[in-house]
Amino acid sequence: MDADLAPAAIRVLVFGAALRTGSTNARLASLAAGLVADSGAEVDLARMRDFAMPLYDGDVEDAEGLPPGALALSERIGQCHAFVISSPEYNASVPGPLKNAIDWVSRVRPQPFKTKHALLLSSSPSMIGGNRGLWALRVPLEHLGTRVYPDMFSLPRAHEGFTDDGRLAHPGAQERLAETVSGFMRLVCADVRFVCLHRRWYEFPGDRTDAPVTQRVED
Repeated sequence: MDADLAPAAIRVLVFGAALRTGSTNARLASLAAGLVADSGAEVDLARMRDFAMPLYDGDVEDAEGLPPGALALSERIGQCHAFVISSPEYNASVPGPLKNAIDWVSRVRPQPFKTKHALLLSSSPSMIGGNRGLWALRVPLEHLGTRVYPDMFSLPRAHEGFTDDGRLAHPGAQERLAETVSGFMRLVCADVRFVCLHRRWYEFPGDRTDAPVTQRVED
């Protein structure tokens, strides 16, 4: 195939949203990154500590602007077609550091979350995994215009859920994760390479654009 006609490489940011060293969500993110790479995509694997930032404070933003960690995360999201988050569940909801990061990055214009595809994963020591936290995480992301994949993956009893080589200990869980990632990547590839879409998003005060609706074709 002529190099000029070759399909664009799909780029995916994958990161574990826990700060703790040795987090099972970091391990799950690494496993998911390998599955994404197996689909032929380029993977940017990161961790929450890569994006350190203070608690959101409007006075700080007015005085100092956005912190470097928020700008770095915004840039990494902007460079990808999709992102995967493996997030712990804190008290049946979103971890504070992750929600804080979303709040900071939401201040960037143009909005980096808008129109990106996202896949949500979690691992938790509980018997039901971190699924409740993922449902809570969908709310701010979808509000920001992210296209969150309908299927989510949550690993219960995560402290005993991994083999020594980093795979999931239960064969059924490994198979379900692989199927979930594969389905997500098929959707991302179809959107980036084949689908013509009319896109407009008017969710935020001050985010409206007067640019006309355009038809987008990427190859």
